[in-house]
Amino acid sequence: MRYRVCKSFEVESGHMLAKHPGRCRHPHGHSRRIEIVLSAETLDDHDMVCDFKALKLAVSAFIDSFDHALAVNSEDPELERLRGGPSGGRLVVFDGEDPTTEVLARRIFEHVQERIGAGTPCADEDGNEFAFRQGLTVERVRVGETSSSWAEYGI
Repeated sequence: MRYRVCKSFEVESGHMLAKHPGRCRHPHGHSRRIEIVLSAETLDDHDMVCDFKALKLAVSAFIDSFDHALAVNSEDPELERLRGGPSGGRLVVFDGEDPTTEVLARRIFEHVQERIGAGTPCADEDGNEFAFRQGLTVERVRVGETSSSWAEYGI
């Protein structure tokens, strides 16, 4: 048996799907709920899988990069026009792939896995350090697209 914890984040994010045959080809947005699930076989010295604050500190800036931003495929013919437009400062470009909810879930999963694997502690505004311990597993990242649809990437 494993212990599991989940930390949720919410962002307003837009995307456009160059490969989509329908309306999703055009810029549109979603209120996204992002859930990150970590697990471990044992609890740490503080009787936790992971301090929620450590996870928040490790991923907040990355997740915030999608908030009120437009995600777009690097191969989208509209990319250059978008770079000059009002959202040009808040573009997230996905290299050669559409920024679907599935791809976003994978990208967040990989970021969390990298941060945990690096073992570099994060500090909060008070200077308290939070580190990830050995034996911590990123099980999955679930990203909601609408109230009735989500995509998940994990082990």
